[in-house]
Amino acid sequence: MPIVRSVSRAVGQLLQSSACGCGISIVPLRCIGVSPRQVASDASFHSVSFSESDHPRVLITGGLGQLGVGLAKLLRKRFGKNNVILSDIRKPADSVFYSGPFIYADILDYKNLREIVVNNRITWLFHYSALLSAVGEANVPLARAVNITGLHNVLDIAAEHNLRLFVPSTIGAFGPTSPRDPTPDLCIQRPRTIYGVSKVHAELMGEYYHYRYGLDFRCLRYPGIISADSQPGGGTTDYAVQIFHDAIKTGKFQCNLKPDTRLPMMYIDDCLKATLEVMEAPAEALTMRTYNISAMSFTPEELAQEVQKHVPELQVTYNVDKVRQAIADSWPMNFDDRNARRDWGWKHDYDLPELVTTMFSFLGSDSRIAQAN
Repeated sequence: MPIVRSVSRAVGQLLQSSACGCGISIVPLRCIGVSPRQVASDASFHSVSFSESDHPRVLITGGLGQLGVGLAKLLRKRFGKNNVILSDIRKPADSVFYSGPFIYADILDYKNLREIVVNNRITWLFHYSALLSAVGEANVPLARAVNITGLHNVLDIAAEHNLRLFVPSTIGAFGPTSPRDPTPDLCIQRPRTIYGVSKVHAELMGEYYHYRYGLDFRCLRYPGIISADSQPGGGTTDYAVQIFHDAIKTGKFQCNLKPDTRLPMMYIDDCLKATLEVMEAPAEALTMRTYNISAMSFTPEELAQEVQKHVPELQVTYNVDKVRQAIADSWPMNFDDRNARRDWGWKHDYDLPELVTTMFSFLGSDSRIAQAN
């Protein structure tokens, strides 16, 4: 399959790893004729012993992106280090590799991914592999392969092996004809990016597999996620991460969105907490397969004003990127997440002041911050 190999090589260069049972007859067509003989997986990870407890055995795809490493840390604390396997197609830093099991997993290689699930007795799968909004628009064929073909592989494997599957969705799953303030769980969705289209596709396919085959599919629509321990990865909301790094390093920040562009945002700890909570929620409590979650909503100007309370001399300018601005203008301004709060008790911890204080605390004290304080 030279096309798949070519795409896999391209993924290695561009993929931003960000930001999921059936019964008798789920056998994907690609598996017909394949010998059932167990073959040892070529991929192996450095920690081979698993707990024999009743905890789920977890695989995280696209694990070296903004959310995967933090999610692995949270899940290992809860379920035990060796019950959570982090995976990606890139080489991990030593700190990640030695913190727990890591394995090479290419979501476009169906056979390899299936072997990983079988050989490691996976029961929960968090599927984070995706190209983000701005990067996806720059390479639509690659985004289509990773975000859609990769999803199909994961859905088939999850259904065949009775996994509980989590696939994140996004504010990008909505479009300019969606209600924006607030945006409910159920409304018209006509996104105008390949990223958004692929996420709507994931939501609907996951719901279809749930009702058609009994797949335990769970999905959250994330707002913009802000974290201090990862670099911006090509998303439209990445300005809200970059401003903190620039405030500390140079005292100057150039925003690529208009100052009054309001978007829903969330600190990463709230995001990871919500992800674990929805996965642990009793199945009977869930009235839908995909939920909005929200914490705060702000504009670049409002964020800059809050940051300047810590770094008063921060200089903020605006150089609007037309592509990202068009994407942001088609996205929700506020999320309506009442269903999540009702069904499984979702509640956020971080508002804008707490977010900014936490980000600077994490990034460390700088002379500018020390002088301001």
